[in-house]
Amino acid sequence: MEKRRDVFQAIADPTRREIIRLLAGNPLNLNAIAENFNQARPTISQHVKFLEESGVIVVKKQGRHRICEAQLTKLVEVAKWVNNYKAFWNTKLDALEDFLDSTKNDKK
Repeated sequence: MEKRRDVFQAIADPTRREIIRLLAGNPLNLNAIAENFNQARPTISQHVKFLEESGVIVVKKQGRHRICEAQLTKLVEVAKWVNNYKAFWNTKLDALEDFLDSTKNDKK
């Protein structure tokens, strides 16, 4: 049975974020991914497995190689969540700016 992981957990780790960045440009095999890190290949394989389980990447077998490809549509969930808070903070910061402008005018 395949384990499903949360996309937020997938991007929580800097190594996994870097793997996603690498794969966003083009698919790579596991060795090509591992060459970009100062970590053991099994550690990178664990990160790749985590990303696959979260649906952020797809791993396909091609002969003896495992080719990893980004599935960035899963990150839409993250973008929507961030945008909700972006709107909230923009409103709060606009209100703060208005308040600061009004206190500046009061001092004149």
